[in-house]
Amino acid sequence: MKIISPTQHGYLDYVTVVLFLAAPTLIGLTGVAGALAYALAAIHLAMTLVTDFPLGVAKLLPFSIHGWVERVVGPVLVLLPFALGFDTAARSFYIVIGIVIVVVGLLTDYQQTQ
Repeated sequence: MKIISPTQHGYLDYVTVVLFLAAPTLIGLTGVAGALAYALAAIHLAMTLVTDFPLGVAKLLPFSIHGWVERVVGPVLVLLPFALGFDTAARSFYIVIGIVIVVVGLLTDYQQTQ
């Protein structure tokens, strides 16, 4: 069941950017984990801004492709902290945010245009 509209997904994308930006300070992410959070905030913001959906600005990237990117990124974020040996706080953050991205992706209607 696809219960998240493109507009709702856009709001969730912007919330995700804020979470990535705030995580180093709020959770104490340092080193690679902190730098990665800032990089992912910038990448997620850029992708959201160029996506062709109601909250996108440039509307260059089809929303369906946006969805495929998130289908890859979510699971990678769940596995990444193990591969990079993150501490408990960083590991927990990346696992949770990865799972949230997967769940949002499963619940989003990427075929809807409005």
